[in-house]
Amino acid sequence: MAANPAPEGVARARAAPAAGEVSYRSGPGRWVLVATICGSGLVFLDGSVVNVALPTIAREFDTGLASLQWTVNAYTLTLAGLLLLGGSLGDHFGRKRVFITGIVWFAVASLLCGLAPNAQVLVGARAIQGVGAALLTPGSLAIIEATFRPSDRAAAIGAWTGLGGVATAVAPLLGGFLTEAVTWRLVFFINLPLTAIALWAAIRHVPESRDPRAAPRLDLAGAGLAALGLAGITYALTEGTGSGWTAPLVLGAAVLGVAALAGFVAVERFSRYPLLPLHLFKSRQFTSANVVTFLVYGALSGAFFLLPIQLQRVVGQSPLTAGTALMPVTLVMLLLSARAGRLAERIGPRLPMTLGPLIAAVGLAMMVLVAPGRSYWLSTLPAVVVFALGLSLTVAPLTSTVLAAASEEHAGIASAVNNTVARAAGLLAIATLPVVAGIAGADALDPDVFAAGFRMATMISAVLVAAGGVLAFLTIRTPRAEDAARCPEPVMSCPLDAPRLASGRRPEPVSQAQASPGS
Repeated sequence: MAANPAPEGVARARAAPAAGEVSYRSGPGRWVLVATICGSGLVFLDGSVVNVALPTIAREFDTGLASLQWTVNAYTLTLAGLLLLGGSLGDHFGRKRVFITGIVWFAVASLLCGLAPNAQVLVGARAIQGVGAALLTPGSLAIIEATFRPSDRAAAIGAWTGLGGVATAVAPLLGGFLTEAVTWRLVFFINLPLTAIALWAAIRHVPESRDPRAAPRLDLAGAGLAALGLAGITYALTEGTGSGWTAPLVLGAAVLGVAALAGFVAVERFSRYPLLPLHLFKSRQFTSANVVTFLVYGALSGAFFLLPIQLQRVVGQSPLTAGTALMPVTLVMLLLSARAGRLAERIGPRLPMTLGPLIAAVGLAMMVLVAPGRSYWLSTLPAVVVFALGLSLTVAPLTSTVLAAASEEHAGIASAVNNTVARAAGLLAIATLPVVAGIAGADALDPDVFAAGFRMATMISAVLVAAGGVLAFLTIRTPRAEDAARCPEPVMSCPLDAPRLASGRRPEPVSQAQASPGS
């Protein structure tokens, strides 16, 4: 009887292939995809599904615009601040282990969000949820690339990309339907069955993997300073209007935020194992592409935070109708981004990165037509479609330019930096844009006040996006042949909250944080 367990153990070992040996068409391969798609789908879903529910949350909790800003920004703050650290943790301690931790963390936080009795608890739970997302996001694509054998990676990434794109596309519609048909709380409870499936599949079928070339120590000081800096500045920008810009707490938060970000730069400059290698920014191409990212995705986040509120509070649409109105953005990107990437591969990134933001700026400017009494087909839809066309032309060459500007061994961290920049831009834009546009104070959600501010906000957003296009024209150059050869297929990634939109090949190995796999 003692001899029986050994053969059985050998059989089990053979049934679970090691990292780098899993076949795409095998049972274990399919379960790895289930785990990673469900896991990353949670982050993609929460990136946009919550926005549609914001007006309903405001009515139920009888709260103002600042609470809605924090409902979005608390999540983005912890996600952006800890994203690079999340990738490093996976490289050091095992991607499967960190991925599973992120799933459990995200599930608990989602439950807390759904049960929140007031706006303050909801904001706190959203911040906790962002920590889970920071653990989940980098690991999803890294697990795929580390698990599947090289010949199957492109197919696996393609499947992951397509299904992740579907999740992103249906998020606004799902958010609107759940909010209108039942309750906004289901927007968070819907995460629980997905986390259960992802957790079971990850525990049973995902092999463990690490980065053998990872730095021997984690840059905890850098991660802490980055998160503290973003938190201080975001708090000051969000609360300054209500509490007064000279209020001690607001001034203190602003000073603390600036000091922490300065400390972050100093730590990264002198650390032997920096979370963010500053030498990447010596490349003008890399720096310029990230500034364009900051402008484009900051404007995108600010405008699309305000648009669902405009559609519901001012125009009078239902949550379901408002959610449906936003779907064309993702659908157009899914259809056209791969083609835009191939076009940029042929003619270089400069022209698409110039024309794309300029077209997107026209779409944002057209959103001033979104007003009561105007047909959706003649106001909202044309604006959204034009904006989506511009964004589709921008995303793929932007991401490919970032990767081509970095050396092969830094491709993973370069992509992660670009994602972090996009999320930080959204964080600051949501905190700042309403204030600059005059949507502030206790009456910010009054339809007349909000409508006037929304028009101003869309024009400001249009100017920012157009500035990104002008900057790209002045600074972006076609990569040298040897740089372009490292990314022979376009890498389509939306850093804000969407998965990659086509299965472009990535340099090996995946390192640090591979996020959004955003946006």
